[in-house]
Amino acid sequence: MKWKRIVVKVGTSTVCHKNGAPDLRRLEKLCRTLTDLKNMGMEIILVTSGAIGVGTNKMHLEKKPESMAKRQAAASIGQCELMRIYDRFFMDYGCLSGQILLTKGITEDAKGKQNVIATFGALLEMEAIPIVNENDSVATEEIVYGDNDTLSAVVAQFTKADVLILLSDIDGLYDKDPGIDPSAKLISIVKNTKDVLHMASDSNTTLGTGGMITKIHAAEIAGNSGIPTVLANGKDPSILYDIILNEEIPGTLFEV
Repeated sequence: MKWKRIVVKVGTSTVCHKNGAPDLRRLEKLCRTLTDLKNMGMEIILVTSGAIGVGTNKMHLEKKPESMAKRQAAASIGQCELMRIYDRFFMDYGCLSGQILLTKGITEDAKGKQNVIATFGALLEMEAIPIVNENDSVATEEIVYGDNDTLSAVVAQFTKADVLILLSDIDGLYDKDPGIDPSAKLISIVKNTKDVLHMASDSNTTLGTGGMITKIHAAEIAGNSGIPTVLANGKDPSILYDIILNEEIPGTLFEV
């Protein structure tokens, strides 16, 4: 195995339909794939977005609430639903899972960081899959990461992961915006994140918070700890087999 400890981050567009409702078929396949990889001897950590999107849908709202209090309420409602779905699917495949909700305030506190690292270690020792999200129900602007791309890179650092895999709604990093320019070409390997930052754009989804800029920054954070990052399309979670088991990686590999 080229990688044993793997952090997989899934974005809102991977977890949810466009209206915010959970994409059950994709979530089921994600849990099945991750469990199978764990059964092969890998240690899996899942960083998931989608709580606010799922909560927004469950509250019958057309878009994310604008006020902080209502966004936190949506996150609280959505997180319960999201974890219920993950827990059920992982249980169906005989896999233990455990929830870890983080804020920047916790991870930047020395004692808090130590406790978080210990919890990750204990869950992995018990062969459980930690499911991580930002604690959006209590986070404020002062203690928030704001996107799970950055959070996943921090988790990769904390757990000394071998690789960070970002599953998004795009095949990888392109030299131009493929939604505007059909001549855009996929970049297979990035050796220096600073060389490609100008190619990035912010998210244009109504429910998500990330974008290509946050993904490049996440790759930079992980890379500073010697951890490579792969950016790939998460519309079919079985792409994880190709990323992890094959020599030729689909998507974009940010080398270290």
